[in-house]
Amino acid sequence: SGSNQSNHMYKLGPIHQGTMERGAKTTSDSYILWPARVGAFSLVMGRHVNHADTSDLPFSYLIEQRDTTYLVPGVNLRSVGTIRDAQKWPKRDKRQDPNRLDYINYNLLSPYTIQKMFKGRSILKELRRVSGVTSEIYSYQSAKIKNSSLNNGIRLYEIAIHKFLGNSIIKRLEGINFQSNEEIRQRLKPDTEIGIGEWVDVSGLIAPKSEIDRLLDGIEKGTINRLKSINACFSEMHENYYTYEWTWAYNKIQEFYGLNPETITAQDVIRIVKSWQEAVVGLDKMVYEDAKKEFSLSSMTGFGADGSHDEMKQDFEQVRGDFESNPFVTAVLKHIEEKTELGNELIKRIEKIE
Repeated sequence: SGSNQSNHMYKLGPIHQGTMERGAKTTSDSYILWPARVGAFSLVMGRHVNHADTSDLPFSYLIEQRDTTYLVPGVNLRSVGTIRDAQKWPKRDKRQDPNRLDYINYNLLSPYTIQKMFKGRSILKELRRVSGVTSEIYSYQSAKIKNSSLNNGIRLYEIAIHKFLGNSIIKRLEGINFQSNEEIRQRLKPDTEIGIGEWVDVSGLIAPKSEIDRLLDGIEKGTINRLKSINACFSEMHENYYTYEWTWAYNKIQEFYGLNPETITAQDVIRIVKSWQEAVVGLDKMVYEDAKKEFSLSSMTGFGADGSHDEMKQDFEQVRGDFESNPFVTAVLKHIEEKTELGNELIKRIEKIE
């Protein structure tokens, strides 16, 4: 409510524009002066007039203090609101027809967002190297980042990268009883070359940039000259998302964990799965703690209007229920359990391989 934007700096009229990437949100009475670019799944709070581009630092808070934009990178990854949004949007898609003409990918973590986290992690590490580990404030894109926020951002991005890459490898090795490291290597090999390189979000479709470029080339050359042919290209990209995603993920697994595809072993996979378990459980615990805030005494202020603390608590629980039995909270705890089990199952399946 009351979010505001303006696209002219009173010179040549309204010629400036800006972008808020997928999942970005504004708080009440926030304001952005374009041109600016807000990274995916970021939260904008206060007035921002310095034209920052935070597209390589997704899941951030942009907070204004005394006309200065402060950036808190990655912090939205542990926010209960972000997770609820990720669950909410697919549920709100009420299209009944199995042949859906808009190709929308709701994944929170995808090559599109994870590539930005890789970039964001490099940016933050480079800022720390150039300005020194002891700097209190770092400057980036006319925004300020506090020392603690920078270190926290690197850690959160790494957790999310572990989570995504681990998810991908577990999915890839699902349901197969491997007898040797060679069998694992063969299974890990991607099914296509498509997917390496940059990915883009095209109005909700997440796809490799190479494929979008191929479509544009076809349109320019005239080989693709029907709307239904364009739609068929989008359809193909959408249907092959997980095939392309694995090509990208496999590439990044080699880079991030320093592995050679020719010599990768069951033990390497187990190491990745253990990092993944730590990341998933760690992130879930942060979300759990964030949810807890909504059940704090200060949140109960409006309840039990003229009674004691106990009556306030009782009234609150009558309306909101108690924390442990909240459906979202029980889902988080179940998620921790299921993911731990999923990782253990794969470890058990391959740990005997020498």
